[in-house]
Amino acid sequence: MTPGQIALIERLRSLLADEPVVREVSMFGGRSVMVNEKMIVSALKDGGLLVRVDAEQHDELLGRPGAVQAEMGPGRDMGPGWIEVEAKAISDDEHLSSWVGIAMEYNRSVTGGHP
Repeated sequence: MTPGQIALIERLRSLLADEPVVREVSMFGGRSVMVNEKMIVSALKDGGLLVRVDAEQHDELLGRPGAVQAEMGPGRDMGPGWIEVEAKAISDDEHLSSWVGIAMEYNRSVTGGHP
């Protein structure tokens, strides 16, 4: 893992410390965080974040600083509900926490988890 990725994972662990069922797996070229067996985010090698969101909020969320449509490779769009956020847009804990909160809202809606 890269230094930026390691630092981001540590920050994510801190934000998710109170969640009962959290695990990490390698996927999407990064270190993905699963809550209730569903991916919420993935720390990317460049320190950016792949975020799983509600597809109905997708276009609105793309308007946030540093947010772009996630791709599996050049020209291979991952579709609605997958957003990549550049590292500088999550450099402070408030912005990172906001993205994690959005991902957790979606996670709870599909897993029946509690707010």
